[in-house]
Amino acid sequence: MPDDGRLPADLFLDLDRSGPVPLYFQVGSRLEEAIRSGRIPPGSRLENEIALGERLSLSRPTIRRAIQDLVDKGLLVRRRGIGTQVVHGPVSRKVELTSLWDDLQAGSQGPSTKLLDRTTVGASGAVAEALGVPQGSAVLHIRRVRFADDAPMAVLENYLPPELLDATDEELAAHGLYQLLRMRGVTMRVAKQRIGARAASREESKLLEIDDLAPVLTMSRTAYDASGRAVEYGTHCYRPDRYSFEVTLVDK
Repeated sequence: MPDDGRLPADLFLDLDRSGPVPLYFQVGSRLEEAIRSGRIPPGSRLENEIALGERLSLSRPTIRRAIQDLVDKGLLVRRRGIGTQVVHGPVSRKVELTSLWDDLQAGSQGPSTKLLDRTTVGASGAVAEALGVPQGSAVLHIRRVRFADDAPMAVLENYLPPELLDATDEELAAHGLYQLLRMRGVTMRVAKQRIGARAASREESKLLEIDDLAPVLTMSRTAYDASGRAVEYGTHCYRPDRYSFEVTLVDK
C-alpha cells in the first residue's frame, strides 16, 4: 500500500450500487477479505473516511459504518493522532502462570514497555491483604504501559516487597517483570487470578488510545513462590479488541 494509506482501487471495482446488498457491507467485506489475505498487511494505515468516500463516490456515513464494523471485529483500530490502522494479530492468552511479556515474545509480537511510575509506597488494605504484609508497610509500586508491535496493549500496575526487585528503570522498560524476578532467583509457583471488565478511566483511555470510558478487560493476580510467600500483586487492564483470555474446561 502507498504511504498515504490509499487503498487499492481494484478492491472496489465490482461494487453493486443498485443491488439489495448495502454498500457499507460490500465495502467492509472487501476490506475484510484484503486484510485477512494479507493484501493489506498488519500495521497499515488507512486513508481517512472523507478521502475514501470521495474516491468511491460514497457518503461518509457509508464508509464510517464499513470501517466501524471492522473495528468491532477487531481487524481495524482507531488510534488518536494516527488514524485507522490494521491491527497486528490479537493476543489470545491462556490462563497460565506466565507474564504478558512472555506471551507476546512467544507470539512474535514485539513487546516493549513505557515505565510510568516506580515508587515505594505504603500498602493499602487491598495490597497488604494480597501480599500478606501489615497495612501501611513499604511496598514497591510499578506502573507501566505494555505495547505489542508499538501498539498499546495494556496498563500494568504491580506491587512487590521492595527487597525482591532492585531493577533499574532501563531494565523495567526492556524486560518483563517475571523475567526480572527470575533473574534474581524468584520462582513463581502458583497464583490466584480474577478476570473481569469495567470502563476505562480517562487516563487509561488516553494511554491505550481508545475512546473515553470505553470497556477494558481487567485482571488481578497474586503470585506466590515455592515457599508460599506472596511475591507479586498486579492489577491490569487490557484493550478488549486486541486481547482475550483462553481457558480449557474439563468435565470431571
